[in-house]
Amino acid sequence: MASAPATTPSGPAVADEAQASSLRHRLPVEIYVLGFTVLVWVGLGVFSRYFLTAGNISNMMRQVSIDAIVAFGELFPIILAGIDLSVGSVAALTGILFAMMLAAHLPVLLALPLTVALGLLIGLINGLAIDRLGIPAFIVTLAGLQGFRGLTYLVSGGMTVAGMPSSLDLVARTSIAGIPTMFVLMAVIGLVSHFILRYTRLGRYCYAIGSNAESARRVGINVTQVTLVCYCIAALFAAFAGMLLVSRLTMGNPNAGVGAELQAIAAAVVGGASLFGGRGTILGCFIGSVLFTTIGNGANLLGVSSFWQMVIEGLLIALVVYVDNIQKKRQAGVR
Repeated sequence: MASAPATTPSGPAVADEAQASSLRHRLPVEIYVLGFTVLVWVGLGVFSRYFLTAGNISNMMRQVSIDAIVAFGELFPIILAGIDLSVGSVAALTGILFAMMLAAHLPVLLALPLTVALGLLIGLINGLAIDRLGIPAFIVTLAGLQGFRGLTYLVSGGMTVAGMPSSLDLVARTSIAGIPTMFVLMAVIGLVSHFILRYTRLGRYCYAIGSNAESARRVGINVTQVTLVCYCIAALFAAFAGMLLVSRLTMGNPNAGVGAELQAIAAAVVGGASLFGGRGTILGCFIGSVLFTTIGNGANLLGVSSFWQMVIEGLLIALVVYVDNIQKKRQAGVR
């Protein structure tokens, strides 16, 4: 008996399979953003003779350290499909209180844990208001943005706090094997955060809740606990950034951290995170932070108005989100 001839897919089936294969092998957003950042570096290196100097690169590494730490913390609520608009004000409040304690001759080893505890307390308050009271994260943290900034001005009288110990700027001024100490600290915090998100149960729960909170709750995930931890991490990292900023400026500034929350959200989104939750990486946050720091630094070197800098950053965010949405729609179309 003759065997039946083998059939091969044709027409639309072949096209769908080819499209699905292409989507499976498409590069992550982080790679595109990294490539664009490299191009910006090359361009600035050509148009500004100061950009690639050791002094400027060292300055950028110190600046991106603070921005990236805030962005790392912001990523945790974003993965949950939440947001924390208060991180800039938290950095300012914790920073100014840290500076006031040091100015009052409190030992650094005592002022540091007290500042950390304050950051954790603020994160706990945010998390409880969101999960237990059912208030949207946007509203809770928007209130925190205003409230904590107001407290910063109240406790400082709207004035900078000077009189820091001479040893404070060691973190900001020193280097380890030629790498600024602040950058090393940021790298350590980033690696720990990456480990948590990638290899721990907490990280898996974060992505599960961000993808579908109700489904996560039905399979036994403690959504309340994870929410509290994520908002505590966001506020804790903001407190770290606030203390590092005091170290870098050798004074407390009540205006510190203005707009830091938007910069952190932008870095996370440009780095591949989704504001709808369930997606985002520490590496992407870091690349996004480097890109925005590069744009700001390059604009200053080239004498570009800060207003144009804001326009460029806004257009960049819109472009990245637009391209990512197109890719997601195409992927949904083949499923």
